[in-house]
Amino acid sequence: MHSHGDSPHHHGHHHAAPVTYDKAFIISIIANGLFVILQIVFSYLSNSTSLLADAFHNLGDVLGLILAWIAAVLMKRAPTRKSTYGLKKISILSALANGILLVFTCGIIATDAVYKLFSPSPVQATSVMIIAGIGIVINFATAFLFSRNSEDLNIRGAYLHLFYDALVSVGVVLSAALLYWTGWLWIDPVVGLLISLIILKGTWSLFAGSFRLIIDGVPENISWTAVSEFLLNKPGVKGFHDLHIWALSTQENAMSVHLYMPDGELSDEIRAEWVEQLRHEFNIQHVTIQIEKTQTNCNDACHHPKYL
Repeated sequence: MHSHGDSPHHHGHHHAAPVTYDKAFIISIIANGLFVILQIVFSYLSNSTSLLADAFHNLGDVLGLILAWIAAVLMKRAPTRKSTYGLKKISILSALANGILLVFTCGIIATDAVYKLFSPSPVQATSVMIIAGIGIVINFATAFLFSRNSEDLNIRGAYLHLFYDALVSVGVVLSAALLYWTGWLWIDPVVGLLISLIILKGTWSLFAGSFRLIIDGVPENISWTAVSEFLLNKPGVKGFHDLHIWALSTQENAMSVHLYMPDGELSDEIRAEWVEQLRHEFNIQHVTIQIEKTQTNCNDACHHPKYL
């Protein structure tokens, strides 16, 4: 017996989520794009590595926002005979590309900072403070637009990057103020290096999470062990094999399993109940269950209570 479950209510909620962020993406991309141009111009006029570092960080975020928005739009494409899941996986590719882009940005910032550290030159601290101060307002304001959802890896990535940008801008203002009062030229490139480390640290979870999903690993917020215990505790289930849990997108997860039920039956009502529980407890929207009356050879390790 083969059964497939998909919770209509939750499924619909997840598809509707990206639509509500269209305006947020447009506002954030335009505001941050214009600000990046302003930062790059003034970083050269003021000869500031920290401001240039912040500009490249913001540029990476703008490109990341564009990728995330494209992914959100493509995710809504209907499935076809050649792509039966639609283009949902694009959202994971976008998150991964965003992570790679920011890691590359760290290299650019660090290179310029090291050069300035060994070849210090005067910095117009006042201009740096003013521009970075504008950045604090823009980044905090646009980060707030994405603060309503923490489940979607793309939306969470957009929020975290904009929020980190705001914190980085705070650091730039403080370093410029310290440079203004002390005249220590090494402060600017050192802050540039610190910014690159902050970006790398903040990006790693996004990079690791998206890489896990792209190779069809179990999503970070789902415990394979907890799901297996959930299945084994169900009446009539004596064991299982080939339990797979993976992400269809940054918003939807899927699961398939072969259940060994020698004496039990799985009615449509019970199946629907299990599907709803998996959706509610584990955030798994697409469930495929195959029932077996006899234990058969399995592709992956078989799991029976006596082996757990």
